[in-house]
Amino acid sequence: MDLSRRLWLGKVGATMLLGGGLGTSRIGQAQTARTPASAAAARTVILGQSVPLTGAASEIGLAFAAGCRLYATHFNETHATGGIQLKLLQLDDGYDAARAAANARTLLTTDKADMLFGFVGTASSEAGAAAAAQQGTLLFAPFAASDSLRAAAHPNVFHVRPSMADEAFKIVRQCATVGQTRIALVGDEDAMGRAGLAAVQQAMTDQKLGPLVASALVPAAGDKLDAALAAVQKQNPQAIVLVSLSSTTANVIRKLRKGGYSGAFMAFSIVGIDPLYAALGKDIGGIVISQVVPSPRPSGIPIVKEYLAAIDNSDQTASYEGLEGFIAAKAAGEAVRRAGRGFTPANLQRVMAGMTDYDVGGFRINLRPGLRDPQRSIDLISITADGRVLR
Repeated sequence: MDLSRRLWLGKVGATMLLGGGLGTSRIGQAQTARTPASAAAARTVILGQSVPLTGAASEIGLAFAAGCRLYATHFNETHATGGIQLKLLQLDDGYDAARAAANARTLLTTDKADMLFGFVGTASSEAGAAAAAQQGTLLFAPFAASDSLRAAAHPNVFHVRPSMADEAFKIVRQCATVGQTRIALVGDEDAMGRAGLAAVQQAMTDQKLGPLVASALVPAAGDKLDAALAAVQKQNPQAIVLVSLSSTTANVIRKLRKGGYSGAFMAFSIVGIDPLYAALGKDIGGIVISQVVPSPRPSGIPIVKEYLAAIDNSDQTASYEGLEGFIAAKAAGEAVRRAGRGFTPANLQRVMAGMTDYDVGGFRINLRPGLRDPQRSIDLISITADGRVLR
């Protein structure tokens, strides 16, 4: 797999323009273009998605959204006589929570979406969850939502990816295993950064490692980063956990290395391997990144084979985020199929709540894992200077 997505971004951007996506910030027809005529009488289930197709998190958003569309197309082609078809409406929010909230209202009230789906970003997911609750419907498979959305107060939110607490536990345990007990954290000063900090602090407590030796949440723009990094480095951490998007993460790594820091870097899956590699190049060597889905490289895992087969018939390039979108859409399609074409939000919610051990294809997910699910498969991978992925 070519970890640089520059060529792929050009291809997918052209596809969106042909479908009217970037010009109107709306994508909704590409995945039904090849749907057989025999599906005309089927119930069309509308999945409403707000996703960053532009802005700071656009590389993650584009890949995740593309994977979702890829499976929606596959579902419609393989369930043409099953009485249900999926229509995926995707609106660009530019990684802005206010725009995501507005998109959620549009999708639910104007477009009559049956559920909200695949919102990307902590604050955007919180906005989607609030809009879904107000309309008496669901938010399914948010990407990088805070663990607060897994609490009992949000029974209408269903998660496909593990919690930040799960990732933090795995990251901190790995550090402790190799003798790195002086751990610091640097993150964006936003909802995602605050959620990551809380998760890592809890993981430190759970594993009896004491508090973080230093932490800094810094605005992505501005002149506060250098002073914050100097303060963190002064505490001599053996490992630094990063909770930020790829641009900030790359900037932090370069600055700390230039300042003489030689310790380890650990990053959450939300950073995005491909955009981080594009930003750092050979400087990515040795950085450890958590992953919540299998590797999208060719393998014997059925869901990966299914995804790569779909990729072969598209203009996409395989990626972790694309595979996660594919899995999220497959789980949504399976829940709708189980609920039947006459489903209501209430019985769809009951079906989803019962999917506690769904085999999506050699990879099991639990739609109601709570805050901690030790059975979830979270890989820690590193990338060599020449772009090879090591587990």
